[in-house]
Amino acid sequence: MQSIPPIKRAWWREASVYQIYPASFKDSNGDGLGDIPGIISELEYIKKLGVDIVWLSPVLQSPQVDMGYDVSDYKKIYPPYGTMADHDALIKGLHDRGMKYVMDLVVNHTSDQHPWFKASRSSKTSSYRDWYIWRPARRHAQTGERMPPNNWESFFSRSAWTWDETTQEYYLHLWASGQPDLNWENPQVVEAVHDVIRFWLNRGVDGFRMDVINYISKEPGLPNAKVRKPGFVQKAAEHFSCGPRLHEYLQDIGKILKEYDAFSVGEMPDAEPEDILKAVGQERGELAMAFQFEIDSIDVGPSGRFEQGTFSPTVLKKIVNKWQTFMLSNSGWNALFMENHDMGRTVSRYASDTPALRTLSAKMLANHLAFQSGTVFLYQGQELAMANLPREWGMDKYKDIECLNHWETVLENYPGDLLKQQMYRERYRLVGRDNTRTPMQWNSQYPHAGFMPTNSDNTVPWMPIHPDYPAWNVANAVADPGSSFHHWRKALKLRKHHMDIFVYGVFEMLNIDVEENVIAYIRAVTEPSQALIVASFSAEEIWWKIPQRARHFLLDLSTDTTICNSNAIVSELGNYASRNDIRLVGGRWEKIRLRPYETLVAMV
Repeated sequence: MQSIPPIKRAWWREASVYQIYPASFKDSNGDGLGDIPGIISELEYIKKLGVDIVWLSPVLQSPQVDMGYDVSDYKKIYPPYGTMADHDALIKGLHDRGMKYVMDLVVNHTSDQHPWFKASRSSKTSSYRDWYIWRPARRHAQTGERMPPNNWESFFSRSAWTWDETTQEYYLHLWASGQPDLNWENPQVVEAVHDVIRFWLNRGVDGFRMDVINYISKEPGLPNAKVRKPGFVQKAAEHFSCGPRLHEYLQDIGKILKEYDAFSVGEMPDAEPEDILKAVGQERGELAMAFQFEIDSIDVGPSGRFEQGTFSPTVLKKIVNKWQTFMLSNSGWNALFMENHDMGRTVSRYASDTPALRTLSAKMLANHLAFQSGTVFLYQGQELAMANLPREWGMDKYKDIECLNHWETVLENYPGDLLKQQMYRERYRLVGRDNTRTPMQWNSQYPHAGFMPTNSDNTVPWMPIHPDYPAWNVANAVADPGSSFHHWRKALKLRKHHMDIFVYGVFEMLNIDVEENVIAYIRAVTEPSQALIVASFSAEEIWWKIPQRARHFLLDLSTDTTICNSNAIVSELGNYASRNDIRLVGGRWEKIRLRPYETLVAMV
């Protein structure tokens, strides 16, 4: 067992978080779009699940180019979601139930409809001009053709620069052209962001999830990115991920959050572990924790999300071990997640969404995640084992700007290549962002699964309901004590009951260098207070050789039969009704039968 520096107790370390995607959670008024009153109507359901914090993806005023991640007014609620009074009622409803509320803070960029940007693009002499990043055009050496200031690629494909006819310059947008990047080198921008943070903390918000917060500091001079592929535009994260002033900016925000004892989690893609540790180290005064995306990249090719990759449990095991040991040994803290609004559903992506294996898979994945060191994040529908989009859905049902822009490029580059097009469509179904954005399935009621009021037959949801809703829905899950919903409840309860082990304890990964489909780890404080978590990522039954360190959890050596069964394991939170068999090999009990996607938690 590793020896670790003491971790200070904090309420957010002991908490679990439930993420809500407002458009898809529940529609209260029948307009086809989820809303804040709909969320309020289901607070008892969220409380029953056993989480401590609710995080809402953006609910602020926005033209919705990127589902609210393009804010046009930081102090107003997007009207289709509700009013400021509704938002206040949500905060009160959560607080009355002992839960806290986290808001999505998007301050790397705004909408191009924000008054700041409208003023910025109105004239080169505008007092807001330097609130955004503007540059003159370059000219091609041979042709004299107008070119962007550098070769940076937008995450939503093509150039990260858009030409503005009015002022005859380009502006930078790492995302869509409707999401211009703020210029954090301007002290007025920093002051305005601080004002926004205080505004919401004073209204009762308990903290923030900070969108791509490690992109707010760009490398001075905005140099060209290294050429890694054919064509002009190139990936350029090395020039804007964790730039030279990032930690200065985060420390300033951290001072404000400390005044309110507020929660913070930063989204930090493309960041090295050392930079993340600087942001989340318990003595740094910056963020409480950060999202890193190494797990999300396991089945992704080197060119990006939609390029082919292969999921490997062994690679997952090594990534988990890396971040668990790195953070614990350096007094940092992990944000634990495998599913969110930008990813595919876990049962479809990492296990099996077939009817026979789906609940087993969801429970296995719950155990794998819930007992690691860090704060657990659970995404809406994950507790129900909701699955990815149906294969038969055509591209007309997809909504996500990233996916649709990519599909447009595919059609341009491979107009007659049906095999190539089909390959990309399979990738969209596996890892595309739309997979987690289908409306929440509340019951088996035709045709909208309880997402909308029953009198809304003439209106359709903003995104189609998954056709498996008659079987996979909240009502069925809550009524079935064997559902993944109740498994998550038990896991979160067990984690909270044994915080000394699962929150503040040490971590030890087993069989770290062994290629296998099993991930097993031990959590402990001091002997004998320990727990063993075993998760099989195999769709087949396997006999797993029990590591020496785990045998005292699993073996009843007083049993003298050749196959020992139910009494051999002290187990909680398994996902099979019957217990495991253990096999005698060479005169020793050393193998345990693990059925497809089997999991167990053994405590001594």
